Amino acid sequence: VQLQASGGGLVQVGGSLRLSCVASGRILAINVMSWYRQAPGKQRELVAGITIGGSTGYADSVKGRFTISRDSAKNTMFLQMNSLKPEDTGVYYCKLNQGGLAYWGQGTLVTVSS
Repeated sequence: VQLQASGGGLVQVGGSLRLSCVASGRILAINVMSWYRQAPGKQRELVAGITIGGSTGYADSVKGRFTISRDSAKNTMFLQMNSLKPEDTGVYYCKLNQGGLAYWGQGTLVTVSS
């Protein structure tokens, strides 16, 4: 299983970005996909997750600003990020949990300038 994240970049405060993550390989029918981020000097933290059935969960810091979605037919997950803040800066990683295992993508850098 491989995950490829994309869509990061430099954006001003209040701007928007849309991240994508494409999973390839043997993808099981039951899985959970999620986005994590890691700011410089900080631990990696969960941003949002979505089940195969479409149930979602968000970190308190991004509720109302970020929206996670997926196209299960294409094994693709998205993260729409609006009203970005400097504290949203970091490397964003996608993750796939299935069959008791976890797979990570390589990360995509988001920089929010003030």
